[in-house]
Amino acid sequence: MATQRYSVTPHPIETLLTWVKSGEVAIPEIQRPFVWDATKVRNLLDSLYNGYPVGYLIAWRNPTVKLKDGTLSVGKRILIDGQQRVTALMAALLGREVLTRDYRTVRVRIAFHPGEERFEVRNPAIANDPAWIDDVQQIFDPDADLFEIVDRYASRNEGVNRRTVGRVLQKVGKLVNNHVGLIELAEDLDIETVTEIFIRVNSAGTPLSQADFAMSKIAVNESYGGHILRKAIDYFCHREVAEVIDGLAKKRAIRSLPARRFGPK
Repeated sequence: MATQRYSVTPHPIETLLTWVKSGEVAIPEIQRPFVWDATKVRNLLDSLYNGYPVGYLIAWRNPTVKLKDGTLSVGKRILIDGQQRVTALMAALLGREVLTRDYRTVRVRIAFHPGEERFEVRNPAIANDPAWIDDVQQIFDPDADLFEIVDRYASRNEGVNRRTVGRVLQKVGKLVNNHVGLIELAEDLDIETVTEIFIRVNSAGTPLSQADFAMSKIAVNESYGGHILRKAIDYFCHREVAEVIDGLAKKRAIRSLPARRFGPK
């Protein structure tokens, strides 16, 4: 029988997010940009609110692995699987911007309806509807005062039960107390084995494309400076997307100009 090469420990989401902010949990080069759409972020918060399981995270300690910022992972847990969920939580609860698959930096905003106890992706209609808290990030702000949030909400929604609203928003704020299982891989596993684990695990989530697979393999190739090559590819793609967007914007601006008249009036 094969020897088990991992351990499993539950941790509160708040602890995991603190580790990510402090750098205790780091993202390796083999990981992808944020590929979830905002609906999946909403669904994740809804699952946590209702006490549903949201899967395991997989981490690995190895001091020789290069991270996305080019440094080595000495003393850190490397997040092998769970980047999408952790990034979604950082974006929705802490207001962090994310880099999407098409190399755009965006802010994911999830709204909450206290009366219906329902999450939704913020849109212009929700932003203008006083029945919604248009961004749940304000509940998780370190300086947030729940009583002030309830007061503001009640002032915009005449007749609401303040106690009920407060109870519901307290439940939202306790999302970070939910526990998620952290699988820690054995330290003596080699990078090729860990990369294979990453690829196999992700085949059950947002499928890895051929490009994702190639980028993961490039990133771990030390002989040819894979981590630098991946950064160069990322940079090139980012610039290309930015130039396309800029070009489209210029075309729209030109089309919006009034037509010039030629010849006699």
